[in-house]
Amino acid sequence: MSFSFKRILPHILVLIGFVVLSLAYFSPVLQGKKINQSDIMHYIGMAQQQKEFAKTTGEETYWTNSAFGGMPTYQLGAKYPHNYIKKLDLTLRFLPRPADYLFLYFIGFYILLLSLKVDYKLAALGSLAFGFSTYLIIILGVGHNSKAHAIAYMPLVLAGIILTFRKKYILGFLLTIAALGLEIVANHFQMTYYLLLLVIVLGIVYLIDAYRKKQLPHFFKSIGLLSIAAILAVGLNATNIMTTQEYVKESTRGKSELTINSDGSAKEVTSGLSKEYITEYSYGILETFNLYIPKFMGGGNREDVGKDSDTYKAYINLGASPIEALQASRNAPMYWGDQTIVEAPAYVGAVIIFLFVLGLFLVKGRLKWWLVGGTILSWILSLGKNWFFIENPKPDSNPITNFFIDFVPLYDKFRAVSSIQVILELCIPVLGIFALVRLFNDFQKNEEKLKALKYSVAITAGLALVFLLFKSVLFDFESFRDDGYIEAYGQPFIDAIIEDRKSLMTTDTLRTLILVLLSAGAVYFFLKKKLSEKLVVVVFAVLLLFDLVSVDRQYVNNDNFVSALKVDKPYQANAADKEILKDKGHFRVLDMSSEGQSKPGRTAYFHNSLFGYHAAKLGRYNELMEFHVYKNNMNVLNMLNTKYIIAEEQGSIFPYTNTETNGNAWFVSELKQLTSANIEIRVLDSLDTKTKAVTTMSDFSGKPEIIRYKVDSIASIQLKAHKPNYLKYESINSNNGLAVFSEVYYKEGWNAYIDGNLITHFRVNYVLRALEVPKGNHTIEFKFEPEVVETGSRVALASSAIFGILLLLAVFYTFKKKD
Repeated sequence: MSFSFKRILPHILVLIGFVVLSLAYFSPVLQGKKINQSDIMHYIGMAQQQKEFAKTTGEETYWTNSAFGGMPTYQLGAKYPHNYIKKLDLTLRFLPRPADYLFLYFIGFYILLLSLKVDYKLAALGSLAFGFSTYLIIILGVGHNSKAHAIAYMPLVLAGIILTFRKKYILGFLLTIAALGLEIVANHFQMTYYLLLLVIVLGIVYLIDAYRKKQLPHFFKSIGLLSIAAILAVGLNATNIMTTQEYVKESTRGKSELTINSDGSAKEVTSGLSKEYITEYSYGILETFNLYIPKFMGGGNREDVGKDSDTYKAYINLGASPIEALQASRNAPMYWGDQTIVEAPAYVGAVIIFLFVLGLFLVKGRLKWWLVGGTILSWILSLGKNWFFIENPKPDSNPITNFFIDFVPLYDKFRAVSSIQVILELCIPVLGIFALVRLFNDFQKNEEKLKALKYSVAITAGLALVFLLFKSVLFDFESFRDDGYIEAYGQPFIDAIIEDRKSLMTTDTLRTLILVLLSAGAVYFFLKKKLSEKLVVVVFAVLLLFDLVSVDRQYVNNDNFVSALKVDKPYQANAADKEILKDKGHFRVLDMSSEGQSKPGRTAYFHNSLFGYHAAKLGRYNELMEFHVYKNNMNVLNMLNTKYIIAEEQGSIFPYTNTETNGNAWFVSELKQLTSANIEIRVLDSLDTKTKAVTTMSDFSGKPEIIRYKVDSIASIQLKAHKPNYLKYESINSNNGLAVFSEVYYKEGWNAYIDGNLITHFRVNYVLRALEVPKGNHTIEFKFEPEVVETGSRVALASSAIFGILLLLAVFYTFKKKD
């Protein structure tokens, strides 16, 4: 066995262990089952049309008509030419989903700790703490795959940066390119943005350290290399980034022209999302203790409290049968925090937090400060609108959140601020593992380590004791939702719920206290030379796995898995779907059934739907929905070519045929120029869209306010061919006319042709396309030809070639140096 193989053998064994653990936790994948993720079901519905198109034609469409009247597929899994970094990503994710993401959690964090010169055994231990962090498992259960994907590559990016600062210039530079390229390919820019905030904290700390040590030339050399690495990583993902940048301006994340809401009230004017929307999911200050005690705030919105609970007895007292009471008790409203929806607590772990606190006393220098800085920043920003001593906070109550929204670039493009806690979920295990690193080395005297242990136990165990002894004094265990339950079931029912909330906190606080004392005991006996270093690692591995996995399994377990067929084909056509599918025309469907409303991706799976499920819809179309579609304005539904409305009556679902629809295209007799978007969207309340159109575009500046067109009885325009990215019409008109098309206007990509000649089209009726058609018989075509895809693909190809050449040169240089 060669020396080099002996060096890599432990790492190979660790990787095999990660594979085994990933498959063991998600063991149903070995039986061919797949995890049932609610968000992925919606995604499958939204992406069905483009998948079918690719399957049938072998081509990729970058536009889909299946949802929201039509939108680009840029954020729906579009596949781009020369996206070689994606091929690398798919190679790394060789395990069945979601075991592949868990494996990425492990391996990324392992490499990060190795880059910090941590022994492989402790690096593996830290990987367990990170990978099994409850929030990271929960997001796999609900289907936030792209978020999990991006989080998994965060440690790898940090590893590349740290190696560069450690003067491993070649390795750090190349790893940063690849890791950041993989991070971006995950396509969750919010997580990547949060990583950037952590990197800035790291950079500031390293700058201060370099200044103090008079190493500024090395610092700026590293920054230069990392900047080039970032540019190349962006280049590898050029198409994805450029299409997203183009799309975001037109999406709900971009600036709106409206200054009013659908109810007529004044609208908050912002270049991004509103503060209310951004801070909707703000982490409660008290909820911070969920990181340390799993069910401190009751757990999730629906908890299984079992037959021995007060909730079960309360249901029995209300007249429920034992079976009904047991079933209801499995969905008990235990969560008493302020967030609207909480699937599970964001539990980091009692064991790793104990080690984190120990690390605060044992670890010195820049490592400690960027980890602590990242943790504090992450926690404060996760509070969103919540701030100390403020009851019923407004969206701008937190001055730090307010500052970031108003002044920090791009911060106002993202919502669900509580998710920034992924940063502290990364930082805490790193510092916790370094507590063990310092514990095992001889840099500090045993007396100092025992003193640090004493302080850590006093803080962590003391906090748990305070909660155990004084919980009824400190907390009322009441939720803002409780009034509804009191109205429905009476005060005794809520009293029972509160008792179970207290019971959950007591049980989990006692659990945390025991885990802390066991952890402290392992450290104490090591310092007293009663336990060896290896045995301490084994003890902490057992404690970490028990601590985290036992909580994780309460929320994501084998029950989440179903047959692969149910996941791959999550929707079955009902009677209404089958009837509508007989019509091979091009039209839209409004699904008003209860299933269509609760599963908006379902309608998109079968039809061209007015609704859908997406975090970044086209902004103008979203506003049209708020002002008119949700209110069933038939003029607007007709102009959107809503031929079928799926209705539900007494449990029966049927399709209603709308005979008044405007059709695919029509000639209008009048175009009126309006002065503002506010007027344009409001006038649709009463506008006869069959004969009139309105616009605010500048194409007609200098022309009369109202332009009239002659429309005679023979004027017609018919759709002859349609695909998601192509529409062909034949027009007949004895006069010059203005044609309106029931298709969503999207300037960047859709081109209009008359008889093969490119012409200008424009936006009318707030969201639709229109163009002037000369008299006579003509062929009109719309083609989706986004230049951004072609340009981005060329940049991606060039960046991939440069990276490949640099990689070959690095290999050549390394071997030459060895020789």
